[in-house]
Amino acid sequence: MLTDLLRLAPEVADAIAERRPVVALESTLISHGLPFPANVEVATASETAVREAGAVPATIAIHDGRILVGLDRDQLVALGTAPAGSVLKAARPSLARAIARGGWAATTVSASMIAAHASGIAVFATGGIGGVHRGALGVPGSSAAPSFDISSDLEELGRTPMAIVCAGPKAILDVPATLEYLETRGVPVVAVGQDELPGFTTRSAGIPAPSSVPDLITAAALFRTHVALGLGSSLVICVPVPADVALPQTVARDAVTRAVADAERAGVAGPALTPWLLARIAEITDGASVLANTALIVNDARAAGIIAVALQG
Repeated sequence: MLTDLLRLAPEVADAIAERRPVVALESTLISHGLPFPANVEVATASETAVREAGAVPATIAIHDGRILVGLDRDQLVALGTAPAGSVLKAARPSLARAIARGGWAATTVSASMIAAHASGIAVFATGGIGGVHRGALGVPGSSAAPSFDISSDLEELGRTPMAIVCAGPKAILDVPATLEYLETRGVPVVAVGQDELPGFTTRSAGIPAPSSVPDLITAAALFRTHVALGLGSSLVICVPVPADVALPQTVARDAVTRAVADAERAGVAGPALTPWLLARIAEITDGASVLANTALIVNDARAAGIIAVALQG
């Protein structure tokens, strides 16, 4: 059983047992998102932000056949300094393989949600959710076949009831199609403090949010109602990136367009696509996207901590 493979850190186990607020955090940003030491620094800053909000952080990863729910400093560093290519990126489809192979594996949104929900954690923070990639459903006017490249995050959001705090779908995606897919799967998406959908590294994706709430406390109340209805899906709570580091919409859009075209020419696809695109966008923006990305990760962790505390109130 899945629960037999869970290894909760003592602090996390105590908080869950005592019904204190806990926030789950993913680990792919440590293994695949940023180089050392920036990866460990951002992970540590995210945990600190959760603590400052009054909750307990639980960064999730897989090591030697066990799902670790809560990493200590040594484990964070070990994951962050593991040799290139040695850390598997674990999602729902690859979770069994990640556990069976031994060594380190980092958990994506879907795998992190599975572990967090099985542990009794209701709130999860990430930078941006995965979704429908551009060209997944075909390109109008093109003879190219659809790639059907759709993240397993979306299916997980439709089947696992959690509060997911993010800065919106990643900007590299087909965002309107991602919202349509989430609607089909019964996943409500709300923006906090604005009517437009946050655009990951930009304040706005340029399209209206399906719905909005004025603040994080109201978002927590909405999630409580959503869970009480027994609908079985997550609530995606989108918090805009801090304004002082946000990319202008035109800069972000142009960088994504260039990066996607470069990826097509290079033949990059599948699980390698997202980290490749994010790295290429960082090059195109001279690092501005990395600054925004790291800031929104920490900001989402803080917001998730506030929501977790409100849910225990």
